Amino acid sequence: MPSSSAAAGQVRKPGDAPIPGFFRLAARDLFRNRAIYLMLIPVILYYAIFQYGPMYGAVIAFKKFDLVKGVWGSPWVGFEHFKEFFQGYYFWRLMRNTLLISLYQLVFAFPAPIILALLLNEITRKWFKQLVQTVTYMPHFISLVVVCGMIAQFTSRDGFLTSIVTLFGGEQTALLSQADNFRTIFVSSGIWQQVGWGSIIYLAALSGINPELYEAATVDGAGRFRKLTSITIPGIMPTIVILFILQIGHMMDVGFEKIVLLYNPNTYETADVINSFVYRKGLGGSFEFSFTTAVGLFQSVINFTLLISANYISRKLNETSLW
Repeated sequence: MPSSSAAAGQVRKPGDAPIPGFFRLAARDLFRNRAIYLMLIPVILYYAIFQYGPMYGAVIAFKKFDLVKGVWGSPWVGFEHFKEFFQGYYFWRLMRNTLLISLYQLVFAFPAPIILALLLNEITRKWFKQLVQTVTYMPHFISLVVVCGMIAQFTSRDGFLTSIVTLFGGEQTALLSQADNFRTIFVSSGIWQQVGWGSIIYLAALSGINPELYEAATVDGAGRFRKLTSITIPGIMPTIVILFILQIGHMMDVGFEKIVLLYNPNTYETADVINSFVYRKGLGGSFEFSFTTAVGLFQSVINFTLLISANYISRKLNETSLW
């Protein structure tokens, strides 16, 4: 039987205003779940104040910022700071180092937690599995400053790692002072510190695979390697793809804290990245806030473009994506 609104000729057409009943349902849901929505308020405030609020300051990338005149009172210079960076002496060195270190992390550091999780998943002795997990998790909880101090000690002229290199015929010298060694030390130490912690999410994904699949594969005569390639890896592939996309979105974002703690003028040629350059220019004595903001904005735009591209390609290839 037609409703009264339809009988009165008030049938809703495409493009009309939303049905008022929608707002009533929304208000009813808001009241019913008010405790949950109240819990969201601190999170919303955090992102609004500390993440989105400061974004207005990016406008100083297009100005000659003056502390006295403020953000809006400073004179407008357009793309002058971007041109200065692109035409600068260090531009290509910074881009090369940033991309190479990110690429090394993507090739070597990204698969390491996956491999560790797959190996731990094959261990049948519970005590040994827990021992390996504990040992590999521990470096994550060591302060980065302490880790960098350990690296400096181990790679010094009389350090532990230097002694091993010397034992195999290498030169007895401070490894960290040589530019050619910096990327290897940086990436390998990062793997050592984060491989155990990074494997947690993959172990969680592995626990979600249906055990009946392995039982059926056993009945069909599949071996452990066959189960690995046909069940285990496909089972965690969505997790791998999502984390890979997120990693791509940080290709231009090599953490400057560890770089600054480890590098020195002798290794600038291979160690200096965009973030460390921004740190030196912005807080290292020059205080070129407008210039460093322009460099940071350029970096963010590239990261955003890479993230969007990786997500689009992933969605087209295997229908797995962030959105």
